[in-house]
Amino acid sequence: MVAAAGPAWHRRGNALNPRQPPECLFRQPLDRAANRREDSAFIEAALADPETLFAPVWRSRSLMKGVADGAPEAVLLTAAAAEAVRMAGGPWGFLGLWEGRPVFAVDCSEAADPLPLLPEGMGAFTDLRAVAGLLPPGEASVLAHARGLMHWRTKHRFCGVCGAPCEPRSAGHAMACTACKAQHFPRTDPAVIMLVVRGDSVLLGHSTRFPNTVMYSTLAGFVEPGESLEEAVRREVKEEAGIDVGEVVYHSSQPWPFPSSIMLGFYGEALSEAITIDPEELRDARWFTRAEMLDPEAHGFALPRGDSIARRLIEDWLAQA
Repeated sequence: MVAAAGPAWHRRGNALNPRQPPECLFRQPLDRAANRREDSAFIEAALADPETLFAPVWRSRSLMKGVADGAPEAVLLTAAAAEAVRMAGGPWGFLGLWEGRPVFAVDCSEAADPLPLLPEGMGAFTDLRAVAGLLPPGEASVLAHARGLMHWRTKHRFCGVCGAPCEPRSAGHAMACTACKAQHFPRTDPAVIMLVVRGDSVLLGHSTRFPNTVMYSTLAGFVEPGESLEEAVRREVKEEAGIDVGEVVYHSSQPWPFPSSIMLGFYGEALSEAITIDPEELRDARWFTRAEMLDPEAHGFALPRGDSIARRLIEDWLAQA
């Protein structure tokens, strides 16, 4: 940084720590210090402290250096360097403490170009999603935290109950309606992502949204109201690929603030084999054998990138051999 028991195909490790999650976006280095959010004296002092760090967000992009060289690192601003972007009047929020130093997010999206407001050589604003897996441990998590909180703040300036303006509370982690007094809090949308297994093969799909024309990945979808996670897994697989799923087993989760989701990873046991795709969701779906999965390039397809929970689901399944 600058400035449980079941089939063998889903058992691994010990009962308390069955799997290690994907590195990207998981190793949160911050103490979120939620107990300090209502301490106005602490927040005021932290905002004025020259040792405080600020993570700027510009139109959902994060400030980084080294991107062109393939070695990106987060740029967090000191209080002095952040003064100009803070004066632009955008939302801000307290993220927590990093080794005792307060860290805030600050949104500077109102600026047509925020770089002239910063000291020279501070890097450039970059899409976190594109480079998260290349950042040093912990940095992607901090930038994701900042991005997610600022996205919520910029989208909830008005009350969803009566339409009146809202005011920030709890150091940026709540919004209070100035008219009806309704309280609004950051939301996270749960999405399931699942590797469906049948014998020694797995089901992968090629989404209509994939920019990589040969990549196949696990199926995924959002959880609907009144639905359990297991029900969501079965419904999404049935809707997208026509496959019936029986047993569903949790694997791990991955924050995905693009813009405000969390990916909940599962294995699902297929009860049927014939595939019928939903063409609005998938261009193709097929069963891949273990041998094909071990050498995708030789078989003309690509797997999801290594920092994704989809890839970890696949690699953990392959490790069961």
